Amino acid sequence: MLEGFLRAVVKVLVASLIVGTILTHFGITPEALMRGFGLSPDRLVELGRKGVGWLLPSITMGALVILPIWFLIFLFRPPGAHSSEE
Repeated sequence: MLEGFLRAVVKVLVASLIVGTILTHFGITPEALMRGFGLSPDRLVELGRKGVGWLLPSITMGALVILPIWFLIFLFRPPGAHSSEE
């Protein structure tokens, strides 16, 4: 499973490099793209902080429910049972 994930990450990185090179060749820069969408670096930072401010409490609340359930399932599963057997 991890191998497939890493393969996908490498493909995305290579595709991003190719597209970025092509865009740079035509003179399209990150600053020009941001201006085209009406954004500034400060606005992107502000949006990122708001996103993290929303994300962290949601993840914490979810973990307060999910982790105890997972731990109980882990404790009470039969010996020798693996999560890949289904």
